[in-house]
Amino acid sequence: MKSKNKTVGGKETELALRKSFWNRLSKQKALILMAVPFVLYVILFKYVPLWGWTMAFQDYKPAKSFSQQEWVGFRWFITLFKDKEFLLSLRNTVCMSLISTALGYITAILIAIFLNEVRIIAVKRFVQTVSYLPHFLSWVIVTSLVANVLSVEDGILNNILLSLGFIKEPVLWLAVPKYFWNIIGWTYVWKEVGWNTIVYLGAMTAIDPCLYEAAQIDGCGRLRKIWHITLPGIKPTIIIMMIMSAGHILDANFEMPFFLRNGMIEDVASTIDIYVLKYGFKLFNFSLATAAGIFKNAVNIILLLLANWIAKKSGEERLI
Repeated sequence: MKSKNKTVGGKETELALRKSFWNRLSKQKALILMAVPFVLYVILFKYVPLWGWTMAFQDYKPAKSFSQQEWVGFRWFITLFKDKEFLLSLRNTVCMSLISTALGYITAILIAIFLNEVRIIAVKRFVQTVSYLPHFLSWVIVTSLVANVLSVEDGILNNILLSLGFIKEPVLWLAVPKYFWNIIGWTYVWKEVGWNTIVYLGAMTAIDPCLYEAAQIDGCGRLRKIWHITLPGIKPTIIIMMIMSAGHILDANFEMPFFLRNGMIEDVASTIDIYVLKYGFKLFNFSLATAAGIFKNAVNIILLLLANWIAKKSGEERLI
């Protein structure tokens, strides 16, 4: 009898939960209807195109139908990893991403701390505005500006260094391999530091002002308050941003390396996207291009999940 009562009670509880779920759902009809277009957009333009990934496992010929394509397994993936130029492009992509990410984090956090400490509202707003504006420029325009600034003939950087006596003749900034990755990194900082700074400033506003007042009473200086209150206060935001960045390690900027590269720096300027354009689309080898794209996405997803898992095991904030 007891087992029967438990079974009946379990069914009643399950029915009650179902009813409460549908009741809550019926009360949110407006939100569901608003979400429908976005769900359809994601399905049509994000998931349906994944059918094209089958090209990576075929010797794809555009003139043939799907049933006529020759299936070749992982041949194109093996081709990628045997190609020294692809491995060189992979190295360049990772290095550019790491340099840009590291410089971006450090500068954004430092500027955010500076703005948080500034008490003159006009100065704070001016710095925020000036640093934020480049975010709205396209990378094509930014690349053109960089090329003009670093020009040998009338580049402003060479002119300043010559006038100050730091160099005796103009430097070919865009023809020396050791400069290229740093140029990419600092350009990324100039363009995106304002956006990243706003994120950290938003996190700082959530810190309880009473903590600063208590530290002031205890005799803590400005640096001690930054080290023991501000940085720990924005630590969850820093972790989340790092996890998100881990999912874009192989998504190095395409426009800048593509437009700034030349024969003298080709070995450090070629990225995975440029490799795909050069050996995939230009040679109509869509299977190779698709295989490279799958590899990029797979690595990004694995790194994202790995960073999230490490954060979870460390007891830090995480995405999922």
